[in-house]
Amino acid sequence: MRQRRIPHTAVELTELGFGTSALGNLYRATPAEDAAATVEAAWEAGIRYFDTAPHYGLGLSESRLGAALRHRPRAEYTVSSKVGRLLVPNEHPRGVDTEGFAVRDDLRREWDFSRDGVLRSIEATLERTGLDRLDVVYLHDPDDHWRQAADEAMPALADLRDQGVVGAVGAGMNQSAMLARFLRETAADVVMLAGRYTLLDQSALDDVLPAAEELGKSVVAVGVFNSGLLSRERPEEGMTYDYRLAPSALVARARAIAEVCAAHGTTLPAAAIAFPHSHPRIINVTLGMRSAEQATRNAELHGRPVPEDLWDDLRSQGLIRPDVPAEYGRRRSSRCP
Repeated sequence: MRQRRIPHTAVELTELGFGTSALGNLYRATPAEDAAATVEAAWEAGIRYFDTAPHYGLGLSESRLGAALRHRPRAEYTVSSKVGRLLVPNEHPRGVDTEGFAVRDDLRREWDFSRDGVLRSIEATLERTGLDRLDVVYLHDPDDHWRQAADEAMPALADLRDQGVVGAVGAGMNQSAMLARFLRETAADVVMLAGRYTLLDQSALDDVLPAAEELGKSVVAVGVFNSGLLSRERPEEGMTYDYRLAPSALVARARAIAEVCAAHGTTLPAAAIAFPHSHPRIINVTLGMRSAEQATRNAELHGRPVPEDLWDDLRSQGLIRPDVPAEYGRRRSSRCP
């Protein structure tokens, strides 16, 4: 699988990445053996970029990922994690986490974008994963903490990068406007953009993608299925969009896009994965994976060729924005196994 380098760093990401929230029991329990098998299947498919966070299962995702990769040569894969939510003892546990993960709540999350919080968070992540270093560290959802994140956390990460402790630094969010600020106003090398450059939402063309283009920085695209609506060949009523019930108008639009995809000999999920690569600053698409079957399917979808004229048809029918870049394709010289 082709790898792309984050400019001005030595960090390379495979064009498809593995988002590990499900390893932390997102929404429901994932057995430990299934978690290990999912990482193994992703590896066999050629995926070498793995993204995790303390938030995912109160550290469970990090510990499971570290265990699954422990026997792999460290130079052969890239790991990112996040800071901003410190895990601290929970003085008043209720028995189960209240933020969407099927784990015990013996720990709780505490927002902290201070320099000390960053250092403590990274140290704890290294302990949980058993890794000797993190390749990329993102600020995690700093929406309500811009000042501390920009003035304290990002300089702390930049110092670690400059010392060679981490390879690249950035921020990850579900909005694009503040990510553009991180690119323009801080030392961020890369941002993780969730759900804002997809077949149904190209709002990142208004802010973060022009900033990345202007500054020669990189974007990792996540949430490309918009939490579900773009994940099936035939979208249906009752599916989710950005973690809520999808409005009927959006379901109809997704169906229209699916019909154009079928006319071009491809599928909606394959096109959803390919679409972010239409922009030159997006170097990776990372997908959540819960099972070995999902990992294999995602790699197969990523490997399917998507006709270049599909994007032209979607533009001409008003199904994607007219300013979606036309001159860039998937820019891939190799296919997944």
